[in-house]
Amino acid sequence: MSPRSFHSASAGFEAALHVDLLPEGHRSRRLHGHSFFAAVRAELPAGWAPFAGGEVAELQRRMEACCAPLDYALLNQVEGLGAPTDENIARWIRRRLEGEFGVPGIEQVGVQSTAHTGVDLDRAGHAHLWRRYRFQAAHRLPNVPAGHKCGRMHGHGFEVILHADQDIGESDYGLDYDRINDIWAPLHFELNYQCLNEIEGLENPTSEVISAWLWHRLKPLLPELSWVTVYETGSCGANFDGQNYRIWKEMTFDSAIRLKNAPAGSPLRGIHGHTWALRLHLNAPLDAVMGWTVDFGDVKALFDPVFKAIDHRPLFENEAIDDGDALSLARWVLAEGRAVLPQLDRIDVYETRGNGAIVLASARADELVPV
Repeated sequence: MSPRSFHSASAGFEAALHVDLLPEGHRSRRLHGHSFFAAVRAELPAGWAPFAGGEVAELQRRMEACCAPLDYALLNQVEGLGAPTDENIARWIRRRLEGEFGVPGIEQVGVQSTAHTGVDLDRAGHAHLWRRYRFQAAHRLPNVPAGHKCGRMHGHGFEVILHADQDIGESDYGLDYDRINDIWAPLHFELNYQCLNEIEGLENPTSEVISAWLWHRLKPLLPELSWVTVYETGSCGANFDGQNYRIWKEMTFDSAIRLKNAPAGSPLRGIHGHTWALRLHLNAPLDAVMGWTVDFGDVKALFDPVFKAIDHRPLFENEAIDDGDALSLARWVLAEGRAVLPQLDRIDVYETRGNGAIVLASARADELVPV
């Protein structure tokens, strides 16, 4: 299947709300507020933006204009929004983007109301609620080669994100974050401030093994569970959906660019730059002995020559990169990366938070599952 590409843009807004659909006494029935973060991913056709390479800037402009009525507003009074749940806010944004703001090919709209909670709508408008948790634990990987640093006992501040099916429409509140909290609480007690190797089933506690272990513990209690994500560190992790494992490695690079198709006088045409966020996604079977799909250390080492070709470089001097926009960079990284990491099947490149491009190695429908 041929590659697919998407552009992403984001907008933040401050707003007050109260959710009357919740039971009496629930804290969210009281008037309160959040710093919201919303993002859209869209498969944009050629010629949609004012110039080739200007898709991120144009999509961001429309996303910010779409969300402007929500900024410093009481969401309960916003026309057409309904009960101001994360899901309903995401649906309201999507309707406006597709309607008056003319954004085609929307693949996903996400709304994050806190650092720990949010909702993503997929291309069919199906909602996935997510909730983030943390635990502190030690572990070692017993099957790695002698001298491998992960063979030594060490520790991490692990993060877990539970994603759950929330497709309930706009008339009900649906799955409550508090219910997920209650289900997670015993597992937090079992994992936090523990040595994971001493827990049954986690004798080889890789990120992949931990995600599957959590899945099998949680799914009977939370049938809505869609997938489990485990961050081993802030820059790498794995997820499991009951059948498939995926891992990712995230890094930043600093480079100078210019957009050659930007109009004369535009600052985007001149030399400028970003601290880019780059995320490599890999898809591979689980190694039954090692307990991982690909060693994170191997990913870093094999990808290093590609990374060095873009970090602290003027990218407009690299003739193999079509232009300085996020999509051109993502396409180049995918092509170069797959030459050394054939398991690589998706690249995310962001010039600022939520604003960038995604390229998939194939057109599989599940590729945009968030992590």
